Amino acid sequence: MEENQRKRQFDKAFKISAVKMVEEGQKTTEVARSLGIHENLIYAWKRKYAKDGEKAFVGKGNLTEMAKLRRENESLKLDNEILKKAIQTVSQLILEPPFFKNWNQEAVFQ
Repeated sequence: MEENQRKRQFDKAFKISAVKMVEEGQKTTEVARSLGIHENLIYAWKRKYAKDGEKAFVGKGNLTEMAKLRRENESLKLDNEILKKAIQTVSQLILEPPFFKNWNQEAVFQ
């Protein structure tokens, strides 16, 4: 493949419509020519659609959503760690002797 050529990507609706055109009786070669794709793509799409049905052609939409969820999960883990350290630091400051230096425990628990 040349540098300036990019691999074309087709969405789920395009693939399914191409398969359905063939299933409705149009010749694969005619459908491929009218859509500007190679007929082998349609044959591959037909096999995948026959095997997986509506779950075929997941595409990058779900992958990008998964990547987004993974990034969000990592961010939440980081936030959680920061909060844990903050609680630990505040607890140490409150419970260490300088804070209790002038504290009268007897007066508080009477």
